[in-house]
Amino acid sequence: MRQIISMALLIVGNLVGVGILALPISTGIAGFMPTMIGLFLTGFAMLLSAFVLSREAIERKIDTFNYPSLYKSYLGNWGKWVAIVANLIILYGILTAYLTAIATIVINTFHLSIPPMWVTLGYFSIITIITFFKIQTIQRYIAVLVVLKCIAFAIICVMAELKVNINNLAYSYWPFFPAGIPIMIGAFHFHNIIPNVCQSLRWDTTAIKRSIIAGMLIGLLMNTSWIVVTLGVLPMDDSPVGIIHAFKENLPATVPMSEFLNSRLFLLLATGFAVVSISTAYLSNVMALIGFMDDISYQQFGRTNPLASRLLAFGPPIVIAIVYPNIFLKAMDIVGGFGIVSLFGILPSLIAYRKASTSGQRALAAVMFIIFAVFFILECAQEFGFLHIDPDKEYWNVMIKDSGSGIK
Repeated sequence: MRQIISMALLIVGNLVGVGILALPISTGIAGFMPTMIGLFLTGFAMLLSAFVLSREAIERKIDTFNYPSLYKSYLGNWGKWVAIVANLIILYGILTAYLTAIATIVINTFHLSIPPMWVTLGYFSIITIITFFKIQTIQRYIAVLVVLKCIAFAIICVMAELKVNINNLAYSYWPFFPAGIPIMIGAFHFHNIIPNVCQSLRWDTTAIKRSIIAGMLIGLLMNTSWIVVTLGVLPMDDSPVGIIHAFKENLPATVPMSEFLNSRLFLLLATGFAVVSISTAYLSNVMALIGFMDDISYQQFGRTNPLASRLLAFGPPIVIAIVYPNIFLKAMDIVGGFGIVSLFGILPSLIAYRKASTSGQRALAAVMFIIFAVFFILECAQEFGFLHIDPDKEYWNVMIKDSGSGIK
């Protein structure tokens, strides 16, 4: 039971990272009800995907289990290379988002007048040193930090709840729903650590399923609570504390919330929560990226190079974060809409369909595939200009006025 709890907390540490900071802002433009429906839909789809991938890891029972090799065994070389590219998009994109989010939070929360680069480099230096510790030590610290994070999160939610305006939650506008899909997908992403979870639980199917379900339920509860208080508190406008302003400026939700509540205690707790959330997820994902680089090196050259793997893991994200310091929400969109949907949505659906032994299993796999394929198409349409979702549209003010929800 202790191991199950530990792995569930590790999963929560991945789920409740930078995604929870972006979630209310990217989904808030659609409203509370569309967001909740989207969360349950994406959460269910990602849970099914996690079960498919954990089953594959359990069947193989090998310490070197990796996704490119898995997809190659089912789909050939094209499956392998799709997995490699998608995984790089996910891990590089997530690490970039973490680094830019830290700088954005610190500078905007404390109104600093220094270039974001220095905050990013300072944080990067500290967190990078920690990654050289033993993996068991890192996992132990992550579990402790997750507990502290949950406590801080509970306190700031209670504090913010006192300012919730229920009328705000009545607002909805479905045409903006697609904008939040990549972030909702990212909010349930922990699949990179599934091999580690399975190995740590000695490939015990029951224990693995319990840890996955427990971790995702806690993550869903925290995401839901945060959406309720954020959308209930912040106005739907372009003021410095408005959701539209935060959306346009790529700000994490803690920044306008701290401004709106104007409480020093909330400011400290929210900042601590944000930094710890990002740090726990950063550590988990950077270790996954280092392992991924080790695996590629071993497959291509027959040996691993720890220094080269770390340079390849740390280099691109820090360079992108310094060159594009305001790329936070855009990075999360690309990660969720392209990387996660492909690697942990579409490809597992194909495996599930091929291994289905009953018509019900095939139907479920087909539904999974359709859901993730639609998500992928919507993201492509947005990124390539076929679908415009922009809060600067002239009808925005009309939309708010017609909602009749009391939002100003």
